[in-house]
Amino acid sequence: MSTNAAQVQTTNQITGQRKWWALATVMLTMFFASMDQTVVTTAIPTIISKLNGLSLYSWLFSAYMMASAITVPIYGKLSDVYGRKPFYIFGLVMFGVGSAISGAAHTMLELVIARGVQGIGAGAMMSMPRATIGDIFNPKERGRWMGAIGAVFGLSSIIGPLLGGWITDSFSWRWVFYINLPFALLALIGVIYSLPRVRAGHEVKLDIFGTFIMVVGLVPILLAFTWGGDKYAWGSWEIITLLVGGVIVLLLFILWERRAADPILNPSLFNTRIFSMTLILGVFMSMAMFGSLMYLPTYVQGVIGLNAQNSGLILTPMMISFIGGSIISGQWMTKTGKYVRLANVSGAVMVVGMILLATMNVNTKYPIVIVYMIVLGLGIGALMPILNLAVQNAFPYKMMGTVNSTQQFVQSLGGVIASPIFGAVLNNGLNHRLTTAMPAPLKPVLAKMGNVKPQDLLTSQAQQAIQTEFTKYGAQGVTLYHEFIHAIKVALTYGVHNLFLLGIVFAALAFLGSFFLPEIGLKGREFFEDAAGTGEQAGNENPA
Repeated sequence: MSTNAAQVQTTNQITGQRKWWALATVMLTMFFASMDQTVVTTAIPTIISKLNGLSLYSWLFSAYMMASAITVPIYGKLSDVYGRKPFYIFGLVMFGVGSAISGAAHTMLELVIARGVQGIGAGAMMSMPRATIGDIFNPKERGRWMGAIGAVFGLSSIIGPLLGGWITDSFSWRWVFYINLPFALLALIGVIYSLPRVRAGHEVKLDIFGTFIMVVGLVPILLAFTWGGDKYAWGSWEIITLLVGGVIVLLLFILWERRAADPILNPSLFNTRIFSMTLILGVFMSMAMFGSLMYLPTYVQGVIGLNAQNSGLILTPMMISFIGGSIISGQWMTKTGKYVRLANVSGAVMVVGMILLATMNVNTKYPIVIVYMIVLGLGIGALMPILNLAVQNAFPYKMMGTVNSTQQFVQSLGGVIASPIFGAVLNNGLNHRLTTAMPAPLKPVLAKMGNVKPQDLLTSQAQQAIQTEFTKYGAQGVTLYHEFIHAIKVALTYGVHNLFLLGIVFAALAFLGSFFLPEIGLKGREFFEDAAGTGEQAGNENPA
């Protein structure tokens, strides 16, 4: 293959010196795309204050999440035919435009719309990097690079909140979006140079109608899980209508895809055992992981009392062990060419980590929580690359973009579904326990203060404000304040305990499911040479 970046190819494979430039570009893209979410999270309180947009707060994440989730399978399918390059470029441009508009927004509505534009670009940056890694390395080689890829994710999760806080305090919240622009420009240059132009090997009829009805079916379901338990009750007619309507449209989508000449999301993939099992395991793993990542900081800040200003450091031990687990897993797969037994062990470690987190109580110290986080991080970090590599290895190279993006798409839906479920479990447990933990003398005092939400008291500033209110009652007020804070800690611990019990269920299902994962020996050079065959044939090869 020529090293001329303008050379037209019939596949996405990258060889020679260009593959190292492509790898650097992929890792840069993954880093700043992953970091974007954590940087923005740190600046949210300032943004809400400046734009007076508390009512649209959740949409800063929902608009981004929905746009990226819906576009992932579209990018994956089209990139298998037309190459990764045009969609990588389109995604980077859209992400950069969305970042620029976000930084310049003057109202919360403008910012929400701009986040949607960012999300359209992010869909490409979620699906293209993993597929491009597969264009560079065969499955057996790929294992040793899993640690580096995991390190990018882990470092971005650690650096993001710290960088976001520093930018917001030192400059302006607008720069948490503008900071994306130089990264996007560098990645764009790397993509243009290192990724090949691909000529479609056959005439393709775009599944435009299938894409349309997929979007029409997904949007109401995503809205239902975004609004459920928050804006509307789960049993309300609004939520039920959205869910039922979305499911009906998706059933029509499935029927259409079965008859489409070149479907955007091929239903036959789900007939392959290894594909279905990696999707199921991925959903359970992401749901277990989501609860721990989202709510561990709540416990550490609200119960242990670690300053929320350093919230970016709370999950650092878990991210470091996540990287370690990914490195160990990748090296093992490269050395042995196998993954099922490793998946069993990784699933077991994840279950143990969840069980340990469920044992936390109001007296648990932060060093103990660190140990528990390390165990969970090792399990998740080791399991995640196994699922990615197993599904890539099982299908012909020409289908890699499709199977990658479909896997990511389904896992992201798992995270969307997990969010309101874990939130409801935490809130219900907290509110139920608070009624019994609250001393009787406190109730009339709180009634005079109005509606005091426990979730609003996780920061030292909020606790200081409520303490000031209690001091109006003299010496007795100080005692009542400490009793109040203790009751909240007890209730919050109870809610988090229930949350991690649910996490144990998801982790255990992932562990049990790992025993049904077929073993297909990792392919070497023949992976790129084998452009023939079907996914079903590959998926049924050497079942465990």
